[in-house]
Amino acid sequence: MTTETTPPGPLAGVRAVALAGMGPTPFASMLLADLGAEVIRVARPANKRGRALGQTEGMAAEHDLANRGVSTVQADLKSPAGVRAVRRLTEAADVFIEGYRPGVAERLGLGPEVLLAGNPALVYARLTGYGQSGPLAQQAGHDINYVAQTGALHAMARKGEAPRPPVNLLGDYAGGALVAAFGIVSALLEARSSGRGQVLDAAMIDGVALLTAKLQGLRAAGRYSDEPGTNYLDSGAPFYDTYRCADGRYVAVGALEPDFYREFVSRLGVDLTGWPDQDDRAAWPRLRSLIAAAFAAKDRDEWARIYAGTDACVTPVLTFDEAAGHPHNAERAVFGRVGGVLHPRPAPRFSRTPAREPSAPDAAVLDLDRLLTAWTQPREQSA
Repeated sequence: MTTETTPPGPLAGVRAVALAGMGPTPFASMLLADLGAEVIRVARPANKRGRALGQTEGMAAEHDLANRGVSTVQADLKSPAGVRAVRRLTEAADVFIEGYRPGVAERLGLGPEVLLAGNPALVYARLTGYGQSGPLAQQAGHDINYVAQTGALHAMARKGEAPRPPVNLLGDYAGGALVAAFGIVSALLEARSSGRGQVLDAAMIDGVALLTAKLQGLRAAGRYSDEPGTNYLDSGAPFYDTYRCADGRYVAVGALEPDFYREFVSRLGVDLTGWPDQDDRAAWPRLRSLIAAAFAAKDRDEWARIYAGTDACVTPVLTFDEAAGHPHNAERAVFGRVGGVLHPRPAPRFSRTPAREPSAPDAAVLDLDRLLTAWTQPREQSA
């Protein structure tokens, strides 16, 4: 709820109902809540171990950051009463989010035809790995599978090595939740003029594929090889890579442009006589060895001081705690601690309707009947 100390955000007045789930669905809900939407998560009643669906196994509520800003109600979706309650919520909502396999929401009585009949302006978002159609639509999967399915994982490898999954940031969150949230807001914008909602098929394979657009153009132009670890941005270029320092920590180098590269090598503190040309691909292995030897002579933080304030594009590889304390991140308040837990702050930033301040996820369960009563009253006009 908006208070005097909590800025409303650009999505103030938007109501969203999300069926509890794992992975991208909670993150998409968090993104909407960060920007001011009132988001209600519908969880199943707690199981015998006291854990409701959508709560991460073995994790206290305050640590489950993807649920920050989101309120929870419980409803048994296998009972007619529970389904009726969710339908009533969606009649007063702007957005409905579900992450089940195709057909499951329909079997529960919460499919798009039913909910849009009760609220024609509803944006019904379906967030899955493989989408609502196609041979794999009913197949189980995780982030690594969706990233592999798009060809993106193939590109994430050093030459001659196995592909390395980027944690679950690319499929679940970038290609999944972020693209879904963008789609939801776009559909809300359209609904304001048309008065009509629609169904959003947000598939992680679609989102990850979209993220490869620039690479696809480079491939078509013959400027990007399908052999991983041989290109400028995939660790193939020795001036776009990470290097181990004397203390075992790392620096990241992104000196692609000639001016930046000259600045980079000039500060390595070594004799550059006989060094290969930057664009001599045949000599890249030797250039990599020379750069590695130079970095191995000093600690990471010493290199950080040497390159500070330059255009050499060299930065220390920071841990999460180090990143929170870095002067630039600290001044911009990129991170903040809530109850001792490190939170990334909402993004992007708005000049007139700033996002909510991060708060600890709430373990409390709202009274469903009271919420229904509140939601069926006429809405207050947003400022």
